[in-house]
Amino acid sequence: MNGPTRTASKHAAKAVEHSLAGRRHRSVTATIFLGYLLFSTFFGLIALTVLLFTIFRDGLPFLDSTLFANGPSAHPALAGARPAIIASIMIAIVLVATTLPIAIATAVYLEEFAQKERFWIRLIELNIQNLAAIPSIIFGILGLAFLVRGLGLGPVLLAGALILGLQMLPTVIIAAREALRAVPDSVRQGGMALGATRLQVVWREVLPAAIPGIATGSILGLSRAIGETAPLLMVGAATFVSFNPELLTQYTVLPIMIYQWIKLPQADFQGLAAAAIIILLAILITMNGFAIWMRNRFERKW
Repeated sequence: MNGPTRTASKHAAKAVEHSLAGRRHRSVTATIFLGYLLFSTFFGLIALTVLLFTIFRDGLPFLDSTLFANGPSAHPALAGARPAIIASIMIAIVLVATTLPIAIATAVYLEEFAQKERFWIRLIELNIQNLAAIPSIIFGILGLAFLVRGLGLGPVLLAGALILGLQMLPTVIIAAREALRAVPDSVRQGGMALGATRLQVVWREVLPAAIPGIATGSILGLSRAIGETAPLLMVGAATFVSFNPELLTQYTVLPIMIYQWIKLPQADFQGLAAAAIIILLAILITMNGFAIWMRNRFERKW
């Protein structure tokens, strides 16, 4: 074997050795990462299980008709969460009636009709991305300055629902746009090839096909809004409301009621807080179950 051939063989052997070493290194790194991931998942599940067990153990004895029928009271035996439950449901209804249509319409326009090269379209998209990362307390400050004081709404339920809707808006827009992108372009091209207008194709084909993703993102955004406390405290949500709230009256919601009860020293109030957490979990699980049903009902395989 001559010199050049021997040198080439040595280089090839070194290359194979380096490749094998790199693979072993990646394999070890992947194994360590997988172990860390499994440990984190297991630890999180254990913590969640212990937390749920504690909540149900403490809250189930207090989950009775008094909790649903009475308002808050200084006496644990008479205290209930009726105004907070009604306000939480009303806020969810306002969010569904106002925020979801605006968010879905915005996503459809940006994804299906907007001219992406326009600078103001890019500016809107940038602002949507930035709003999705803003802490909730900032939305509360905005609601206090603009809605409660600027427009003179005052600390009423409508102001709280609107500021939660503003916080929820970018999340739903982003989720809806991703759902629309998941619909193959062949659906659009096929519809327009048959003579349908762009609006008809979007309304009759694209939007129905994107319903599962839109519903999932919407329910996730709504679930986050229902569990928020900081923005509502900023816009003046009360901690003690004994009457059934309306759109233009003071109000309290379940997260604030839970926070208020947990601070009290009596053990029975701790049990009432756990029972209120169970109610809030039931509301959130119901909404997420509806989203799963919608996804399974309208999901299409492309």
